[in-house]
Amino acid sequence: MNISSTAVNSTNETCVRIEDSYISDFLMGLYILVFVFGLTFNLLTLGPIFQQVRSQNVLGIFLLNLSLSDLLFILTMPLWINYYYKNHRWGLGQQSCSIAGFFYYSNMYISIFLLCCISVDRCLVVTFPLRFKTHRTSCYAWAQCLCVYAVVVALHILVLVHDNLKDAHDERNDNDRCYETYPLQGPVALFNLLRVGFGFLLPLLVLGVSYWKVLATVGQSPGLSTQGKRKVRLLSFGVIGIFSICFAPYHLLLLARSLAFYLSEDVLPQGSYCRFEQSMHFLFSCTLALSSLNCVVDPVLYVLVSNGVREEVKLCWRRQKQTVASNNDCSLSRYSRRAPNSNLI
Repeated sequence: MNISSTAVNSTNETCVRIEDSYISDFLMGLYILVFVFGLTFNLLTLGPIFQQVRSQNVLGIFLLNLSLSDLLFILTMPLWINYYYKNHRWGLGQQSCSIAGFFYYSNMYISIFLLCCISVDRCLVVTFPLRFKTHRTSCYAWAQCLCVYAVVVALHILVLVHDNLKDAHDERNDNDRCYETYPLQGPVALFNLLRVGFGFLLPLLVLGVSYWKVLATVGQSPGLSTQGKRKVRLLSFGVIGIFSICFAPYHLLLLARSLAFYLSEDVLPQGSYCRFEQSMHFLFSCTLALSSLNCVVDPVLYVLVSNGVREEVKLCWRRQKQTVASNNDCSLSRYSRRAPNSNLI
């Protein structure tokens, strides 16, 4: 990225220099792909998901909330595309930067905790199929989703209220950046550690224990058919895959950056912290962009465990090829009701 290392002896010097390069074009292209495919996939699956919710399917309720969160995030994507188009120059003011970041990070952790809800639900269904059946209701699912939304949104609102906005928007070095402020500040580094611990490592532990239990008992579970067991395995590996590809790289680098900040005060030589930040800047930007892929993968996860969606999409394309007039009959919201609960377990 044509970034030169600069040791920082005062807060007025530049810690990380970001110059114009093809890297911005690469990140912009990645966000464009996320915007196009994320919007398309989420809209295509909304109809089938609504039908599952109307059938009071618990997994459908979790997936509906995932889609709504993803769509809210996707609506802010043009702002990030414009940011990288202008080579890391925001140009829209501090408030818009913080609001865009609010939706970005809120969606990330809403997705993480909803995936945890799905994993725990799968574990209880497989481990206690008869005992848990009476407690597994649509109210139970909605309550969990509302709690996830309330906790994540409330925490990020508190951050916005108590933040002076300069932590998100770098004006200290006369740089029009958004969430690329260097060096880190103490409260920001502490908040990053809390995000890593409670927003990633704890959910990862829940996922690991839940799906270890699922995969260990799914073969002996009498409450599931062969097809149902296959869907449980696919869903298990799908959720673990989302975590491994989308969320793990970002949080690992976030942890490394925060630890480097604290070590720089007493352990690391002067100037080494900024050299570390400069060397990690491009990689960290890529992992942040990679985390946005969850809004593309979430609807694919739904298709993975639902045969009905695949059949409906194929039928839709066949009708579109036959005649343009048949498009009115091709809505995915007209979902088959012959077996309303057979597509999601």
